[in-house]
Amino acid sequence: MARISVERRGHLLLIGLSRPEKRNAFDPPMFEELAAAFTELEKSDARCGVLFAHGDHFTAGLDLVQMAPRFSEGKFPMPEGAVDPLGLYGPVRSKPMVCAVRGICFTIGIELLLSCDVRVAASNTRFGQIEVKRGIFPFGGATIRFARETGWGNAMRWLLTGDEFDAAEALRIGLVQDVAEPGAELDRALAIAEVIAAQAPLGVRATLVNARLAAAADEAALASRLFGDLQPVMGSDDAREGMQSFIERRAARFTGK
Repeated sequence: MARISVERRGHLLLIGLSRPEKRNAFDPPMFEELAAAFTELEKSDARCGVLFAHGDHFTAGLDLVQMAPRFSEGKFPMPEGAVDPLGLYGPVRSKPMVCAVRGICFTIGIELLLSCDVRVAASNTRFGQIEVKRGIFPFGGATIRFARETGWGNAMRWLLTGDEFDAAEALRIGLVQDVAEPGAELDRALAIAEVIAAQAPLGVRATLVNARLAAAADEAALASRLFGDLQPVMGSDDAREGMQSFIERRAARFTGK
């Protein structure tokens, strides 16, 4: 069963997370399919992509039990030469992406948001970069981009505590650019994407590429460290405790080992 939906609508390519029975939690096939969809956007004549989710939630995050064994390869699982949805490795997306989120938007959900160009949230969205509560740290781009997008203090408030925050706070700090009523967030994202797609395609792509030159000057070097820094943390007692506490639905008891 497909975990990612792809729909062409005029000049737009709609890409939907479609594992609602698991709150769109990412396992390896889901991330691979998402990379394939981003690659399709890049190779097609579509002018703008729209990332959204089927079901009540954008994503509960990574299915760590399924994903962790693949991280020993030093990257997220995706086909060779595919466009990385997180924009960290391999070919870089050159077409704009508008994102619409709703319900739960945890861990990789925020990192996907940060990789997109314009972000819309439903007013009921719950955000959380909760890796520190699991004994690990964000390794999909949040440590690189969150502070750049929202300011150091705003980023550290949420990265270091793992606390949840709401759509109003996401709008205040600039994580999202628009907040809509629940159920209207995708329509709002589509409206923005339609305006982008109506502009001169070469001009839009050149704008995006040139804007990234300043914003992403150090991203490649920083991204190259993520999995190297992750390995000792993933192998720690605290990481094992974080996973066990999640399974047992209790607060973790970390020891710093």
